[in-house]
Amino acid sequence: MTQAELVEAELKIGKKKSGKPMLWISMISMVMFFAGLTSAYVISMERDDWVSFDLPMAFYVSTFFIVASSITLFLSQRFLKNDKIQLSFIFLVITFLLGVGFVYQQYVGFNQLKSVGLFFTGPESTVSTSFIIGITFMHVLHLLAGLIVLLVVIYNHFKYKYKSDNMLGFELGAIFWHFVDILWIYLFFFFYFIR
Repeated sequence: MTQAELVEAELKIGKKKSGKPMLWISMISMVMFFAGLTSAYVISMERDDWVSFDLPMAFYVSTFFIVASSITLFLSQRFLKNDKIQLSFIFLVITFLLGVGFVYQQYVGFNQLKSVGLFFTGPESTVSTSFIIGITFMHVLHLLAGLIVLLVVIYNHFKYKYKSDNMLGFELGAIFWHFVDILWIYLFFFFYFIR
């Protein structure tokens, strides 16, 4: 083994050792952020001007999309582990499209809230709608970051950089995507049951 090959092997080992822990640290900070927002939501429910309302139907549809996207990403990863590269790529692209569908449905949900007179800001806004729209929008921003991650994974997959014995980038992207999925499910049930 040459000196250059040895250095490259050491760099790969370093990436494997630091990649997942750094991702977990960032996800823990996101959990703390959303825990703070949902805690503020619960405390604010005691206000006299709190208004309860049903979640828009688009939030239910978007929940279906994001759960389906985690399933397709799981299948993509499973196919990649079995070196079924083409099937893995197809399910990865489907995952991305479902993620785009999720973002679109969130936008539709915001418009559904507006159509019944529930606004984020302004004289007609309420504390409850400001919280729900604000928290949901922050999740959408994290999901947009997840879509960028998926685009990078799709590009690398297209360039045949992933195989059953070299999946670190794919695994990191999948962990983050499943995390934003679980985060939305938590937020959805939180808003559904705590009004």
